[in-house]
Formats: sequence, structure tokens, C-alpha cells
Amino acid sequence: MVYILLGDGFETVEALCPADLMRRAGIDVALVGVEGKTVVSGQRVAVQADMTLDQVSFENMEMVMLPGGLGGVDVISGSIPAISLLQRAAEQGIWISAICAAPTVLAHLGLLDRRNAVVYPGMEEDMGSAVVKAGRRVVRDGRFITGQAAGASFDFGLELIEVLRGKEAAEQVRMGVHYND
Repeated sequence: MVYILLGDGFETVEALCPADLMRRAGIDVALVGVEGKTVVSGQRVAVQADMTLDQVSFENMEMVMLPGGLGGVDVISGSIPAISLLQRAAEQGIWISAICAAPTVLAHLGLLDRRNAVVYPGMEEDMGSAVVKAGRRVVRDGRFITGQAAGASFDFGLELIEVLRGKEAAEQVRMGVHYND
């Protein structure tokens, strides 16, 4: 199961595009409301989450994903249960992915120390000792995957599929949606 954490103000495309792509690949994905089941994106799109944070299970967890959007990132950063979940996932070697402003949450926790990563341009100062790869759309380092911004959502989603189900599965989804034909 991939758990996508949503707080009010999340970036719509950064959450829903990867969720859509992973579901096309047959990956179980749950949208998780950090503060409740109805979450409103930064673009004022109301989303009904599949569950709340207290319903997340580590038994079947393959990945935790954080979309950007400064409001949503602030909600996640300010949630002790969300931070605990990220720390426990890292300790257990579970994949953790974040896009746009969300890699700063991982950096503040020290999870990206001396790791290659990418973040929304202009937020490099918030990345601590991470090695920011400017100009890259998606960066994978160990069990961490970071994406640059909303425009990288397709590449980011396909990378998540590749690490969870293999290159062939990612290619099938890419071809199925006619991305970069």
C-alpha cells in the first residue's frame, strides 16, 4: 500500500497524478487525510480521502508519499503523528517520496542528510545537508525519491511505479497514457 498524506493546501496534481498512475499499475494507493477525511487543495479542489492518519497500517506499507503545496506541507510538518509515521517508515526501510516543497519536511527531519535530492526551485536553502541536484525533475537516492514540482508529476509517478513494480510496469503505464509519445 502507498499512503499519500494530504493536508489542506496540498498541490492537486502532485497528489492525484501519481495516485492515478500508480493505480493504473495495480498498486494499492490510499489518500490519507492528516486532519480529517475531507481535504481541500491549494487550488480549491475538495478531495474525500480514503482514510485518516490514525488508520494507516505499517503491515502492508510499501511507501509514504508527500505532495507539495505550502499549506499541505505546513499541515504535515505540524502533525506529530505524521512526523512519527515518517520517522518510523524511514527506520523500517520503507520507501519515502516527496515532491515540490515536501522534500523540505524530510530534510528538516534529517532524512535527506548527504543524500541526493531535488526540491522546488528557490527552496534549496531549506534542504539542510541534502545534495540538491538543480535542474533534475526526479531524484532517487536509497529508499528516498524526490520530485521537483507540479510539472514533474508524471515523471515522479512513473518513478514510483518503477521502484515498486519494475521498469516494465512503468513503461506500460507510460504508453497507456501516451506520455512522451
